Amino acid sequence: MTMSRIDYSVWDHIEVSDDEDDTHPNIDTPSLFRWRHQARVERMEEFQNKGEEINKSLMECRRKLAETQKKLQELSVASSDDAKTELNKVQAEEKKLKKEERDWSKKMDEHRREEKKMPWNVDTLSRDGFSKSIVNVKAEVGQETEEEKEQKHKTFVEKYEKQIKHFGMLRRWDDSQKYLSDNPYLVCEETANYLVIMCIDLEVEEKHALMEQVAHQTIVMQFILELAKSLKVDPRGCFRQFFSKIKTADQQYQDAFNDELESFKERVRGRAKIRIEKAMKELEEEERQKRLGPGGLDPVEVYESLPAEMQNCFDEKDIQMLQDVISKMDPTEAKHHMKRCIDSGLWVPNAKVDVEGKDEEPTYEEVKQEQEETKKE
Repeated sequence: MTMSRIDYSVWDHIEVSDDEDDTHPNIDTPSLFRWRHQARVERMEEFQNKGEEINKSLMECRRKLAETQKKLQELSVASSDDAKTELNKVQAEEKKLKKEERDWSKKMDEHRREEKKMPWNVDTLSRDGFSKSIVNVKAEVGQETEEEKEQKHKTFVEKYEKQIKHFGMLRRWDDSQKYLSDNPYLVCEETANYLVIMCIDLEVEEKHALMEQVAHQTIVMQFILELAKSLKVDPRGCFRQFFSKIKTADQQYQDAFNDELESFKERVRGRAKIRIEKAMKELEEEERQKRLGPGGLDPVEVYESLPAEMQNCFDEKDIQMLQDVISKMDPTEAKHHMKRCIDSGLWVPNAKVDVEGKDEEPTYEEVKQEQEETKKE
């Protein structure tokens, strides 16, 4: 059974802050995966309901067929004309019901075959056949506040960051299982939280191969956590069963795991892209703020808004050319442009020489005054 596409917009409420080094962002990692789990549960329920409806229709058809056949036996011994007429009707009804029974039986068989082809996942793993050998460690109860979660995460990372990173770099199933056996305290949501953030950090740093490696371990941890929730046990009590199952899994189960992994990596890439775009916008705005002139205008924006002739004067630093351009412009328009240049710091009023000793562009009034003096001469 192929896995359907999911609307990723359900993830859009998740925010990842840029100050992970100081505090843990307000992330609940299971929510990153809940959309897949919920969709899977809904598909399984829908499939189960479909099977129940088919079976119900089959049973109802068989009940009607039994009643019809009983009635047929009663009419077969009758000799009246009415009975013979009714017999023909009942025989036709029997034929119809037998066909319906064959159709429903065929649908039931198809449904059972489809069920056998369904890929394994953390929900099907939690059935009795898989859970019998699991140590029944009671899961923690009680809801934590967001503040408690953040503090718990921060304390955990401060203590075990090195070990979490080491687990994130493992690849082989046996290595991962052995490391968790030696460090069972890592089997928790805090580890999964850190691995998610680690993936996004690596993608932002363009360390794509490392991101994919850590993403693999993130899904391993998430599968274990989801399995523990399904079985209502402490995750430290079932991680061995996860590895035992996945190491002997058939291709369908491996495909299910890889499907989870690829979807997660795509989401990481999307979140990294958003963070990069946000950082670029903040950097651009910071640089823009630094450029602002005394009047609060951006010299780059002002320059780009000038007529091409005035831009050329700036490019050439040619005052005579500027005089000629202004003399041909409407005085109101010329004054408007030059005031914006002053407010942006593009032109410095009453300054003839800059720090390098080069001629500085004059103000509008200075240019007009020089024009008048030239005309008098």
